[in-house]
Amino acid sequence: MSDKAITKKNIPSQEKLLIDYIQRMEEHRVGRSVVQIHLSSLRPYNRRESHLRAAASYFEGFISDLSGQLFILRGGDLFFFFKNEIRASTETAVQQIKYMFSDDPLVADELTMHTVFSSWFDAESQFSDIQRIIQVLVNAEERRSIENKNRMDARSALKEKQRLGEPLTPEILSRMESALQRADLSNLLRRQFACSIDKNLIPEQVFSELFISIKDLRETLMPNVNLLSNRWLFQHMTETLDKRMLSMLNKTDRVTISGNISFNLNIRTLLSPEFESFDASVSANRRGTMIIELQKEDIFTDLRAYLFAREFIQSLGYKILLDGLTLQTLQIIDHNKIGADMLKLMWNAELIDGGENVLALVRTMVDGMGSRNVVLCRCDTREAIDFGQAAGIGLYQGRYVETLIAEDERRRDLMRLKRRIERASEPGLGDEEDDM
Repeated sequence: MSDKAITKKNIPSQEKLLIDYIQRMEEHRVGRSVVQIHLSSLRPYNRRESHLRAAASYFEGFISDLSGQLFILRGGDLFFFFKNEIRASTETAVQQIKYMFSDDPLVADELTMHTVFSSWFDAESQFSDIQRIIQVLVNAEERRSIENKNRMDARSALKEKQRLGEPLTPEILSRMESALQRADLSNLLRRQFACSIDKNLIPEQVFSELFISIKDLRETLMPNVNLLSNRWLFQHMTETLDKRMLSMLNKTDRVTISGNISFNLNIRTLLSPEFESFDASVSANRRGTMIIELQKEDIFTDLRAYLFAREFIQSLGYKILLDGLTLQTLQIIDHNKIGADMLKLMWNAELIDGGENVLALVRTMVDGMGSRNVVLCRCDTREAIDFGQAAGIGLYQGRYVETLIAEDERRRDLMRLKRRIERASEPGLGDEEDDM
C-alpha cells in the first residue's frame, strides 16, 4: 500500500474535525461568526459531490488568507467560521451559492414553504447554540451509520429467514386461503390506539386501529412459509384477510367495535360484493365513525381505481386515511390531489435530522390537512412525540403511546383506589366506587 493511500485512509471525518475545532474555538470566539448553509436539504440531483465542491470554492480565498475555516459535513451542510471583518464578503459568497441552486425547491419555494437556506450565528453570544446544533448533526451522522449497519444485519437476517422458510407459491397460497376461510381469526385481531397527547404527555384515545397480526397468522397457520417472499401473492392473501375482517366487524360477538375505529383494506376489496354486504349492515351514523386505511403502494398501483373508490366510499360517509407516508413520499405526493380525509406519517429519525426545512415541510402538510387529521405512527420513543408536537401533528400511534396509555390507566386506578379508601373512612358512606 502506498504512503498516499495510508495518509488518505487516516484522515479524520469532517464531523470529527468540526468537533475538535469547536472545542479549540471556545477560548477564541470573540469577533467571530458562523454560517450554516443547509445544502443537505437540496434535492439529491443538486447535492452531488461536484455541486458541493463548487459551493465550497466560494470560500477558498477566505481560507487561504486565514480569515475563515470551512467544514463540509457528510450530509452536505457547510459550516463556515469567519472573522467578523469579512462578514459582508461572506454574505456575498452565500448569496452566490444560493443563486447556484435557485431552481431547487429549497430556494424557489422559500417564501411559500418557509424553507431556510442559511443560518447565521454570533460565536460569542450564541456559542452554546452552535455547539448544540453541531452535536445534533454529529449524533445524527453516527446514528445513520449505526442504522446502515443494522439494516445490513437485518437484511442478512431476512435472507437467512427466507432461506429457512418455504417461499409463498400459488399452491401454498391456495391452501392458506382455504385455512383462512375456516380459521377463527378473532384471537389474532389486534387493536392499537391513535391518541392526542397534551404537553404533560397525557394521552386521549381518539380512535383505535383494528388489524390482524401477520406474524401471529404465520405462526398459527403456516409457520414454515415465508408469507412476504412474493409481494403479489401476499397482496392477494391480504384481500382474503380483508373479507374476513369485514365478516368479523359484522359479528359484534367476535369483536367490540364501539367508538371510532380504523381498519386496513385493499382498493379491490372496497369495490367487492363483500364490502357492499358489509356496508348494507352499517347504519349511516356508524359510517362516520369508521376510517378505512389504504396503503400508498395500493393507491399508486392503480390511481384511477383509487379515485373511483375514494369518491364512492366518501359519499357513503366513511373516512379515507392514506397510510405509509415517509419523508421521501411526502416530498413528491400532492396530498391535496389525493383527496384523503387523513394522512398517516411514519416516524423515522431522518425527520428530526432534516432540521428546520423538514419541520417546515411537515408543518405545511399539517396546516393543509388539519392537526387532528394527521397521525404520526411508529412512535416508539419520546423523540417522536416531541417532533410531532413541534410540527403541529395532532394524533400519535406506536409503542411509546401504548406505554403512555398504560401509565395513565395506572394513574387513574390509583386515583380510584384512593377515593374508595377515602369514602370508606367516612361515616355512612360504604364502598361505592367513584369512576373517573
